[in-house]
Amino acid sequence: MWRWLVNNVSLVLFLMIAAAGMLLVHGYFAPESSPMEALAAVEGGHSLAAPIVKVVPARPVSQRVAQSPRPTKVGIISGHMGFDSGAVCDDGLTEAEVNRNIAERVVARLQAAGVRAELLAEFDPRLTNYSATALISIHADSCTYINDLATGFKISGSPFTDSSALSICVEQAYREATNLPYHPNSITPDMKDYHAFRRIAPGTQALIIEVGFMYLDRELLTRQAQLPVEGLVNGIFCVLEGN
Repeated sequence: MWRWLVNNVSLVLFLMIAAAGMLLVHGYFAPESSPMEALAAVEGGHSLAAPIVKVVPARPVSQRVAQSPRPTKVGIISGHMGFDSGAVCDDGLTEAEVNRNIAERVVARLQAAGVRAELLAEFDPRLTNYSATALISIHADSCTYINDLATGFKISGSPFTDSSALSICVEQAYREATNLPYHPNSITPDMKDYHAFRRIAPGTQALIIEVGFMYLDRELLTRQAQLPVEGLVNGIFCVLEGN
């Protein structure tokens, strides 16, 4: 026997290592039940094989609750309010006056409909990290005669937050309410890089709108201001209904 063991030492070592490995695998995957219980389970099920079961320690489960949508809030900036007059007409009519008249009416309409809306000045301190469903800054274009094509409105959305839904809604609703043409080619760098866009909280849709030219569109912006107001309010509701 000893002579056989000496002559076959490599085979003996292989068998010992294999046996040790099998014991380790069995100990890791074996269920907590006793071998007799496992055998009884196999016999009771009339099966020649039993599943390998690994006992996993219990862990506390934390329920993830869906975040409720933030309260609806709309901010309306009255362009140049609290800062300067903006464009000035020969008879003294200022852009700040036109903007404020429209902005105040928009806020009043929204509040009457149950929407939390607030009027903001041009450089309102509340604009820092301002969080809202939508923010619109209302401005008007030049009161100087340029040519017969200087009529209409234009919109520039925030480049920091996807404001395409707000821009599309307001553009369509404003065009329908006022029948003014849209002038995307005359959007200025100051509109694209409007200061409020850089101050408000990320995630707040925002845009600046030039509601019309104070020369050719003056009648609409002053004596028929309910039309620009209607367009802005309808555009805002379009966004609110889509959220």
